[in-house]
Amino acid sequence: RDLATKKMEALGQSFKVELIKDIEDDTVSFYTQGDFVDLCRGPHIYRTSKVKAFKLLSVAGAYWRGKETNPMLQRIYGTAFFTQKELDKYLKFLEEAEKRDHRKIGRDLDLFSFHEEGGPGLTFWHPKGARMRNIIENFWREEHFKRGYDIVYSPHIAKINLWKTSGHWNFYRESMYSPIEVDGQEYILKPMNCPFAVLMYKTKLHSYRDLPLRWGELGTVYRYEKSGVLHGLLRVRGFTQDDAHIFCTPDQLENEILGVIELAQFMLSSFGFNEYEIELSVRGKGEKEKYIGRDEVWDHAENALRIALDKKGLKYTRMEGEAKFYGPAIDIKVKDAIGRGWQGPTIQVDFNLPERFDVKYVGPDGNHHRVVMVHRTVLGAMERFVGCLIEHYAG
Repeated sequence: RDLATKKMEALGQSFKVELIKDIEDDTVSFYTQGDFVDLCRGPHIYRTSKVKAFKLLSVAGAYWRGKETNPMLQRIYGTAFFTQKELDKYLKFLEEAEKRDHRKIGRDLDLFSFHEEGGPGLTFWHPKGARMRNIIENFWREEHFKRGYDIVYSPHIAKINLWKTSGHWNFYRESMYSPIEVDGQEYILKPMNCPFAVLMYKTKLHSYRDLPLRWGELGTVYRYEKSGVLHGLLRVRGFTQDDAHIFCTPDQLENEILGVIELAQFMLSSFGFNEYEIELSVRGKGEKEKYIGRDEVWDHAENALRIALDKKGLKYTRMEGEAKFYGPAIDIKVKDAIGRGWQGPTIQVDFNLPERFDVKYVGPDGNHHRVVMVHRTVLGAMERFVGCLIEHYAG
């Protein structure tokens, strides 16, 4: 690492020096071709003659590491294939994707806009776009009512101590907006809805007879995304999440997961998405220290997710070590009309918030037991879903 740093400093590559500092390994690899030397992890083809077709696609300005306070660089986009036929196929795909660009279609159809005066990544819904969104949201509510959900609403801001208790302030701070001081108290724009559902649950003591509780919320959240990664409706800073939080007993978990999967399938098919890939994110072997919760609780949750998928006859990829520290999850990535993958429904078991907020219910034995909490979305962010719909149908 020290030799690599000196090498880049000698070449005047200050940005590469910065990258080397972030590399955890002691060994740093370089790529050399003729007089050209660059920091590069690889892998590489062993001979450039193997690349029979390539094309430069575009040149654009980009802030270093996506932050507008950093220097502006030139980003060169290009692609390469082993055959001209493969390149031609890819270029045709790009042409079709450009025709479907939701930013252009949204502007042409007068659906939404973004304004620098209002702030980057903040969506302004015009009457036609708002009407479309309203139809989707009304459909969403009606289908949730049919399945035993209640609808809740929560504030857009909360005291900073709530986010410290939930763990977001320690683990998610870089994606949160800076505190707002009001009457000597610090408040934060909410990046997630889940702690609010917990507070509502804790307003009274629940019996096992009350469970499961299914609370849906079209809740607007705010996340600080770097300006360089913002992209129309697909990557924004303020968006409405089609959240729901389910509070249940361990014995009810499998049936609740099945219900969410069925709802997710129904919602996706209703909008014309019938192809998707499913990932089951679980703990990594020998990495128990990375996760909160007892082994038997994790095993029960992972099995509930797996059994639910198996009962539905769904194919999935088991993602070892990809679970978040607070619980296993099912992620569904939908495919659009031209084969692109989009983030879709997520079903996440959470051991973290029930522990941090001491969330319990009274069991049949009269004792207090830790409740099981499930976070889930079936469409995801409304903004992203509408953008995906526009590109799927090209209008």
